[in-house]
Amino acid sequence: MTRRNGFCDGMERRDMLKIGAAGAMGFGVSLPQLLQQRAQAANRSVDDISFICVFLQGGLSTIDTWDMKPDAPAEFRGEFKPISTNVPGIQLCEHLPRLSKEMDKLALVRSFGHSNSGHGPADHFMLTGYHPTAGFNGALKPNNQKPSHGSVISRQLGPRGSVPPYVCLPKMHNSAGASYLGSSAAPFVVEADPNAPNFAVPDLAPPLDISARRLGNRQRLLKRVDRFQKAQEVEANRTAKTLSTFQQKAFDLMTSEATKSAFDIEKEPEKLRDEYGRHSLGQSCLMSRRLVEAGVRCVLLDHTNWDTHYNNFNVLKNDLLPHLDSALSTMLRDLEERGMLETTLLLITGEFGRTPRVNASAGRDHWGPSSAIAMAGAGIQGGTVVGASNARAERPETKPIGPADLAATVYHCMGIDPKTEYKTVEGRPIPVVPGDGRVIKELF
Repeated sequence: MTRRNGFCDGMERRDMLKIGAAGAMGFGVSLPQLLQQRAQAANRSVDDISFICVFLQGGLSTIDTWDMKPDAPAEFRGEFKPISTNVPGIQLCEHLPRLSKEMDKLALVRSFGHSNSGHGPADHFMLTGYHPTAGFNGALKPNNQKPSHGSVISRQLGPRGSVPPYVCLPKMHNSAGASYLGSSAAPFVVEADPNAPNFAVPDLAPPLDISARRLGNRQRLLKRVDRFQKAQEVEANRTAKTLSTFQQKAFDLMTSEATKSAFDIEKEPEKLRDEYGRHSLGQSCLMSRRLVEAGVRCVLLDHTNWDTHYNNFNVLKNDLLPHLDSALSTMLRDLEERGMLETTLLLITGEFGRTPRVNASAGRDHWGPSSAIAMAGAGIQGGTVVGASNARAERPETKPIGPADLAATVYHCMGIDPKTEYKTVEGRPIPVVPGDGRVIKELF
């Protein structure tokens, strides 16, 4: 069957990605800005933990994956059967056989849910911990009323080495922005699919066929433009001088072998790339591992399209779940074998779950009240299930856990006090976690 490329709200969610400079489109920040942030972050305390969020945009059907209800009526339980995992008593979907062998590394929160079943608002809720208020426009890029997890991490901890602290791949998510934290806390955006032939990141590494002489010519041209600007803008001379410093550092970063290496997925063994899966999700997971290994603090991996209103079971069985299975199982094993799992917090979630009852089109619709999230690493106890939904996955049966609790837990793992406050441009203090957010202590 042919899958749709857009969500039900009519917003375009292209799987074919155009390679280009994200900063020029206003989706992220430029290298000079990122390097300026690096300078401003000097002398801040540094933690060892990194964060990878695998965001399954559109809404993962958790009732068909890791919160199955095999004893529910057929119109609820659906077509799939559960299978045992390597942790006694925990079952996953039959179409996640490889992940079932890594369950001892993974924790599930099955009493998760929230109050919004619309793509844009639910995205914002999940990626910030804050439900959007009146005036929210989900179509804006970015649309943040509050800063994303990655932006808070970027601002609070700063970068390690020469790599950006916060990266979005393979594209910018609408709710991944910095809000009142400003452009210095915005993500660096990889507007390219790591699974594409000749994958390259123009803002960080020049194409390999551009010679040093050509780069040098471009730098000399930039200097000429700068001299002209300085001659015409005497009053802005100090600002121009500062900008030139970061432009020089950006040039140095573009030509550094360390940066090229971090984003050069071709350096990975072919066998390992095959195990992750030769698809966008698999290669994006592999790239995420490479980035945190190089020092990136937060990676937001945005993968579409999980909006399965139609033919839910065919799409999951034949497309989405095989990709999820190979990507996540390999990433968990790969992180552990490299000694990185204890220093990498991994979150797998969508913006909500799917309706417990199967609809007339053999699909499932949006369902915020009940879903399940998966987490691993950074001190989280693998092979753990926290909470439960009711018999038909309609709502949490045990103590409800929501986006504010998730935000508090992420910051706790990153060594950031969930009670941290920032000030808006008007000087109003706002905590990074809403007042009702609590760390999910049962995970540890």
